[in-house]
Amino acid sequence: MSESLITKKALSSGLKNLMKHTGFDKITIAGITKQCGLNRQTFYYHFQDKYELLNWICYNEVILPLSENLTFDTWGDRILTMLTTMKNESYFYINTLKSSGANEFEQYLLSFAKGFFAEIIEKLDLNHSVSKENVDFIAQFYSFGVVGVIVSWAKTEMTATPESLTEKVKALVNDSKMFAVKRYLDGISTST
Repeated sequence: MSESLITKKALSSGLKNLMKHTGFDKITIAGITKQCGLNRQTFYYHFQDKYELLNWICYNEVILPLSENLTFDTWGDRILTMLTTMKNESYFYINTLKSSGANEFEQYLLSFAKGFFAEIIEKLDLNHSVSKENVDFIAQFYSFGVVGVIVSWAKTEMTATPESLTEKVKALVNDSKMFAVKRYLDGISTST
């Protein structure tokens, strides 16, 4: 592991430790560096501000693992992994989503989800009958729904288990997929 990565992990650990007892908005760079025994100059060598550190943590702990080896067959497992990570460190993710830095994390999730749903729609649209504009709209609709549910779950103290939330999201997406296939097949049978 590189020295830079070791330092970034130390800073992220310092921020997380502070967030166990303090809201993100009240945390300072001085507090983070004191928590992990580093100086402010070291912090600024790696991150522009505490928001960039927060984004780095969210990207590396949630977005990156979610995107690795993501396929239509594995997306449910990836969602479960993400929700389990969030639940295991609920104090951090609840605090993050209630802070002024929440928007960036939500935007990461929305962008990622929209791209994934667009890919699913394009794979299901075998005859390319759905316009690019409609693919974007449908993907955006589903991404807002799924991310909205995840954010709401976190903001309400993650009372549901990651497993039950994953199953509900998977059922909704799979039901929508089946509806789309049925609609497509119905369209073929009425046109012949």
